[in-house]
Amino acid sequence: MKKFLYKLFILFIFMIQISTLSFCDDIEDESIDVNAEIDTSAQSNEIPDVNSRSCVVLDRNSNTILYGKNEKNKVKMASTTKIMTALVVLENSSLDTTVEASKKAAGTGGSRLGLKTGDKITIRDLLYGLMLCSGNDAAVCLAESIAGTVPEFSNLMNQKAQELGLTNSHFESPHGLDSDGHYTTAYELALLSNFALKNPTFFNIVGTKNYTITINGYPKTLSNTNELLGNLNGVYGIKTGFTNGANRCLVTACKRGDMDIICVVLGADTKNFRTKDSIKLIEYTFKTYEYFNLKDFASNAIIDWQNQHKNYFSIHKGISNKLEIKLNSDFDKISTIPIKKELIPSIRANPSISPYLQAPIHKDDWLGKLIISSQDSIIAEFDILSNSSIRKTSIFDYMLGFFKDYPYQLESSVF
Repeated sequence: MKKFLYKLFILFIFMIQISTLSFCDDIEDESIDVNAEIDTSAQSNEIPDVNSRSCVVLDRNSNTILYGKNEKNKVKMASTTKIMTALVVLENSSLDTTVEASKKAAGTGGSRLGLKTGDKITIRDLLYGLMLCSGNDAAVCLAESIAGTVPEFSNLMNQKAQELGLTNSHFESPHGLDSDGHYTTAYELALLSNFALKNPTFFNIVGTKNYTITINGYPKTLSNTNELLGNLNGVYGIKTGFTNGANRCLVTACKRGDMDIICVVLGADTKNFRTKDSIKLIEYTFKTYEYFNLKDFASNAIIDWQNQHKNYFSIHKGISNKLEIKLNSDFDKISTIPIKKELIPSIRANPSISPYLQAPIHKDDWLGKLIISSQDSIIAEFDILSNSSIRKTSIFDYMLGFFKDYPYQLESSVF
């Protein structure tokens, strides 16, 4: 009897441990009808109410935050980690190299590609296994193939994070299983995703719905865990995630017309909520924002101002009062920015520049600011610089002026 009770106790403890393990992207019974969620999502310009603990919508062209909720809080990221994993692999490997799965890789739990010890597979196919079916075994196999060990590969991930300026992100694994020292923010995850999507191979992998790989020469077809890919207009990537500590996570890239955005939701209570939240935020963004050509607007504002103020400047001790102006070099980096549609009619340009200046003035000297605003909100500020030089009047200029006037002075004295 005692032996039976002891075995029962051990089984009980084992079941508790199993129930508290953290897994990434486990297959859930919860089915999602994406089309139904589109119909019931926010269809107005009102800011949507979302369940996810941390969210952000980022414009890819300008890195402008279009929506944010706790977007700079440090949180667990689950399998969205694999965005960084794939990026580091792509920058440090040859895709056609064949590698062998170690016992450690094959024994990694959670969502799996299905590797066994000794399996032979290419880096390319491992990347598809990493990003489509979120294989934790694929993540470890890649890490060991590139850096020898998981800790060494994590160092490469952190070096890349530092290179990208992700100061609130830290990586301890290539798969994202819960760890206190493994975290990011919704905002930095969006920045990372934006950078990764500029890699053509990464772009193609995360936009693939189904793909057939080979393990030991045998084919295996994979399906993407991203429920929005192929089901929501404009979605072309990128990665799902789930652990007990991170809850449900989803990073989505979506483009409609010229507007290209990344939507990140982290910490949703259920898969249904992460889908609803993502759809709400995507639909809200495309209904609320449109691109505005800030460069042309600011450039025209400066031209119009100069045309209307030809005799504006009074330059003390200057050889001339005719001064040309321009905007600073940072202006050339700006093209279009996303603006709320309702604000566009009220956008104004206000140059702030003093007419009273002191010679000498050199080209590129700071003169003032051009403030672009809408209602009571400042959209952008640009430095106004001198586009010409005005030297200070010298003694020779005074003498030259005297001799120019001398015949007139002599004639006046005679008569």
